[in-house]
Amino acid sequence: MSLLRVSSYVLAAVLLALTQGLGMNLISANLPQIQGGLGATSTEATWLIAVYMAPNVSLSLMLIKIRTQFGLRNFAELSILAFVVVSLMHLFVDDLQSAIIVRFFSGVAAAPLSSLAFLYMLEPFPPAKKLNLGLCLALTNISLGAPIARLISPALLDIGQWHGLYLMELAIALMAFATVYLLPLSPQPRAKVIHWLDIVSYIFIAVGFGLIAMVLVLGRVYWWIEAPWLGVMLAVAIASVTCAVIIELNRQSPLVDIRWLTSREVLHFTGALLVFRVVLSEQTSGAYAFFQVLGLQNAQTATLSWVILGATLAGGSICAAVLKPGREPAIHMMALSLLIAGAYLDSHATNLTRPVQMYGSQAMIACAGALFLPPAMASGLMSALKKGPNYILSFIIVFLTTQSIGGVLGSAVVGTFVTWREKVHSHALVEHIALTNPIVAKQIGQLAGVFARVHTDLAMHNAEGIALLGQQATREAYVLAYNDAFLLIAVLSAFALAALVIHVSVVAIGRRMSAVSQPAFS
Repeated sequence: MSLLRVSSYVLAAVLLALTQGLGMNLISANLPQIQGGLGATSTEATWLIAVYMAPNVSLSLMLIKIRTQFGLRNFAELSILAFVVVSLMHLFVDDLQSAIIVRFFSGVAAAPLSSLAFLYMLEPFPPAKKLNLGLCLALTNISLGAPIARLISPALLDIGQWHGLYLMELAIALMAFATVYLLPLSPQPRAKVIHWLDIVSYIFIAVGFGLIAMVLVLGRVYWWIEAPWLGVMLAVAIASVTCAVIIELNRQSPLVDIRWLTSREVLHFTGALLVFRVVLSEQTSGAYAFFQVLGLQNAQTATLSWVILGATLAGGSICAAVLKPGREPAIHMMALSLLIAGAYLDSHATNLTRPVQMYGSQAMIACAGALFLPPAMASGLMSALKKGPNYILSFIIVFLTTQSIGGVLGSAVVGTFVTWREKVHSHALVEHIALTNPIVAKQIGQLAGVFARVHTDLAMHNAEGIALLGQQATREAYVLAYNDAFLLIAVLSAFALAALVIHVSVVAIGRRMSAVSQPAFS
C-alpha cells in the first residue's frame, strides 16, 4: 500500500475518532458553561451526560453482529450518515428537554464510530503489524478526544454557546462522512449471524447496562441514598441483566458466552481493566475538577491540555515501539509506576496550585493511560484466539464494556469520595472558626472591607465577611478532599502494581518448577 493511501486511512481514523470523542466530551468538559444557555441547573444538566451514556455503553454488543450480517461497507456509510444527521439536530436545540432527546440519539449514533476509527487505523498495516503498531495507534487515537475537546471549547463557546460547540462537531462529521465514502474498508465475508434471541437478549442487556450507567452518572449528584428512584433504576437493571444471563446460559450459540466470561482468567482481565479505568479517572474527574473548584476554566488550563495531549501521543508511540508478546507485564508495571508517581505528586496540592505545577504529574498519568490499554487488548485477543474465533466477539464485548462502564464508574467513585471527604474537612474546619477568636474576627473584618465603599451598614459588613470566610473554608475543604482522592488513587495503583508483581512472580516460579521437574519424568 502506497504512503499516500496509508496516510489517507490514518487521517480517516483520526477524523472518526475526533468525531466520536468530541461528541462525548464537549458536554462533560463544558457543563457549567452551557447549563445557563439551556436554562438548567447544574443537577439538571447532568442528565445530558446520563442519557448519552445510557445507549452508548451497550450498543457495541449488537454492532459487531450487525456489521457481519449486513456488510462492513453498509455499516460504515450508514453509521457516519446517522451521526451527521444527529450532529445537525444539535443546532436546533434551545432548551434542556430537546437537548436531552438529542443527546440520547447522539449516544446511539456515536457508538459505531469508535469501532470504525479502530478499523480504519488497522486497515493500512500488514497483519504482522496490526497487533502492535496498529493497535497502539488505534487506541491512542481514540483517547485524544478529551484533551482536544477542552482545547477548542473556549473559542467555540464564544461563537455561540451550545450551538458553537456543535458547529465544529458537524464540520468534522461531514469531513469524516466524505472520507468514509471515498476510502472503503476491505470487504469482509457476510454471514447470517443474528438470531431473534440475540435481539431479546440485547434488549435486556441494553436496559440493564443503560440504567446502571445512568445511576453511576446521577448517583453522586442526587446522592445515592437520598433519591429512591435511583434504587428502583438499579433494581430494574439487575433484573434485566439477570434475564439476559438466564437466556444466554440456555442457548447453543449465545450472543455472549457467560461461562467463558465468568472464568477465572477473564474475571482477572476484567477486574484489571476496571481498576485501571477507575485510577485513570484521576485526570478526567480529578485534576480538571480540582482546577474548576479553584475557579479555572478550560481557557486557563489550555497548556495543561496540550501537555496531556503530547504525553498521550508519546506514550502511544513508546508502546508501539516496544510492544511484543511477553512484554505486556513489564509495560503494565511501567504504566502503574507512572500512575503512582503522578497521583502522589498531585496529592500535595494547595489553593495556590496552578496547572503549571501539575504539568509533570499529569504527563505521567496521560502517558500511563496510553501505555496500559494496547498490551491489555493484545494479550486478551491472543487468549481469545487460542480458544477459537467464536470467543473474539465475547472478548471485544468485555473490553468495550469495561471501557465505557469503567469510565462512568471511575467518575462516580472519585466524585463520591471527594464529596464525602469535603464534608468531613468542612466540619473539621468550621469547628475551629469562632467569632470570639481575635484572628477570626480580624479575618472577617478584612474580608468585609471589600464592601466598605458599597454601604456603611456594619451588621451587613460582618454578614458578608462571614459569608466570604465560609466560601474560603469550603474551598479549602475541597482542596483537602481532592488531595485525599489523589492519594487514594496512588494507593490503589500501588496495590495493583504489587498484585501484578506477585502474579508475574508466581507464574515465573511455576514455569521454572515445571521445567525442572519435567526431565525427572522423562
